[in-house]
Amino acid sequence: MIDQITIARIQDAAQIVDVVSDFVTLRKRGVNFVGLCPFHDDRTPSFYVSPSKNICKCFACGEGGSPVHFIMKYEQLSYYEALKYLARKYNIEVVEKELTDEEKAAQNDRDSMFILNEYARDYFVKTLHEHPEGKAIGLTYFRERGFRDDIIQKFQLGYSLEQRDAFSTEAQKAGYKRDYLLKTGLSAGGENGSPLIDRFRGRVIFPVHTLSGKVVAFGGRILKKVENTGKYVNSPESEIYSKSNELYGIYFAKNAIVKQDKCFLVEGYTDVISMHQAGIENVVASSGTALTHGQIRMIHRFTENITVLYDGDAAGIKAALRGIDLLLEDGMNVKVLLLPDGEDPDSFARKQNAESFQTYISEHETDFIRFKTQLLLREVGDDPIKRAGLISNIVQSISVIPDAIKRSVYIQECAHQLEVSEKVLIGAVNKIRIANYDKRKEASEKNRQTDISEAIAPAIEENTIATSPAKNPYDRFEREIIRYIIRYATTPLFVRYKLEKRKIGREIAEEKVPIEIGPSVIDFVKYDFERDHIAFTHPLYRQIFEEVCEHSADEDFDSTRYFSVHPNPQIGRLAADLLSDKYHLSKIHAKSIGEEIDSEDSRLAEKNDLENLVPRATTELKYAYVLEKIKDLKKTMQSADSDELVMLITQLQELQTIKKELSKLLGERIVLKY
Repeated sequence: MIDQITIARIQDAAQIVDVVSDFVTLRKRGVNFVGLCPFHDDRTPSFYVSPSKNICKCFACGEGGSPVHFIMKYEQLSYYEALKYLARKYNIEVVEKELTDEEKAAQNDRDSMFILNEYARDYFVKTLHEHPEGKAIGLTYFRERGFRDDIIQKFQLGYSLEQRDAFSTEAQKAGYKRDYLLKTGLSAGGENGSPLIDRFRGRVIFPVHTLSGKVVAFGGRILKKVENTGKYVNSPESEIYSKSNELYGIYFAKNAIVKQDKCFLVEGYTDVISMHQAGIENVVASSGTALTHGQIRMIHRFTENITVLYDGDAAGIKAALRGIDLLLEDGMNVKVLLLPDGEDPDSFARKQNAESFQTYISEHETDFIRFKTQLLLREVGDDPIKRAGLISNIVQSISVIPDAIKRSVYIQECAHQLEVSEKVLIGAVNKIRIANYDKRKEASEKNRQTDISEAIAPAIEENTIATSPAKNPYDRFEREIIRYIIRYATTPLFVRYKLEKRKIGREIAEEKVPIEIGPSVIDFVKYDFERDHIAFTHPLYRQIFEEVCEHSADEDFDSTRYFSVHPNPQIGRLAADLLSDKYHLSKIHAKSIGEEIDSEDSRLAEKNDLENLVPRATTELKYAYVLEKIKDLKKTMQSADSDELVMLITQLQELQTIKKELSKLLGERIVLKY
């Protein structure tokens, strides 16, 4: 466990813009920054970062929170592991107390697997540079490929001995469990207690890194010809590794991608390494897998411009065509560069320096639609049937482009090249887009119905903030009260002053002197709830209320800071939402202070009017309670016998009286509808 002093230092040091910028390209917009959300398929920037509040918030999917919560979500870390991550980033020494047996047992599998991968990387690197077999075979291979020593060290390349269980044996001696060796895929076999076998034995090793630099998987290339054995073998999918969401080299390329506002996409490990050595660092590889939306979204966080580099042979051309529609669908500006026959990015880069390579790229890269049109035109010749198929193929690619202006430009270009009426192409594109929209809408509706039927009860039990058809009628009123509590928990509802004249030298000056200080927001809400026997119905709101009541008397308690960095990420996200400039008061509350709560002036106006706003919020909640009780009572009366009916009518009259009194308190501005 990390002591509170260290946690406070980490929270003070971690700046949200600095932290988020490691993973998302941010652009300044007013006093905030915006970018594409890393937590969902975001095509228009909806992820806002507020330097003043030190929080982030996506207004599409709802994810966000403090720097700690962002790292927890993005890197799938526990609260304390996220704190350690930020401590390393800001060079803060972490002081920990000894973990109890229960706390040690609670360390999850993901942490253990990442730790094992780090050990494996270090073992393979050491073997490459220090073991005779590693130097003679592995290091010699890399040097024969032309890799410099600094590049070998930069990419943490390694070697696994040919001995069947060399690594597995050493790892177990070092205390790493068989289960994790199997889960990470570093070892195989082990059935019925049999010895483990090294998955990567006799291969040079290419570690795969996450965006933050953690080793998530490995690729291994065999150096000897062995029958029925593939040249490359990769880590299997695991709890920490999904190949469809990882790109080789992204950790080393992200800063260069942002700087150049462009990303080069290649096929393999050595292509990336050779281009880095040639001075081109904004390059990543799909590592032989078909391109996925997850990989594209990772690139899209840093740039919209991508150039696909492949071999100039037939296989390279086919590879260039695969997955390109996915890039277009995600709004990427796609270009293609085919290298000379017999060359791949690895071999070609070794013959170039950065300047000559960039010159070749600028002279030979071409827009994908134009490339595809010209390529297919050469194949179909004068065959009208094939030509019709070509047009359908091109139309399909154009139809997935989300930007209407880009689609229009491409349609004009293709109409000219294919000698087809522009109207015909527009009609074909629109027909495909309508069909695709209907399919997505139907699938979305099915998923929504499934989610509704399966998620309502678990969402409430697990304290999630969810919307369902059976919406809590008190939620928006409770949420408003919680917003005041998070923002102003220990702030007095009012301070009364009087003017006193004081003599300063020869001058007489008037000075405001406080003569009455009202209760704090939390004290008022607590008193008001206890007096009328009210409790929050939402479990998350109830937890926040109880924690504020517990800590409000603590010296220097800051509710805004406390909940922004709360260990429960759901509370952190809720706090980010309620603290966000994008969050608006209800219409009646906004009207009472003169404007919506978007500017510093309106926030100050709100703070100065807490004496009216907070009591009104609790009264609105009571009013909602009464309306629901009246509604339930009227339903009960429909099936009640004569004796029960008399009693129920009396209760209804009492509730109607209470409703009338509450209506007077709320005044003519009441806008509740039931």
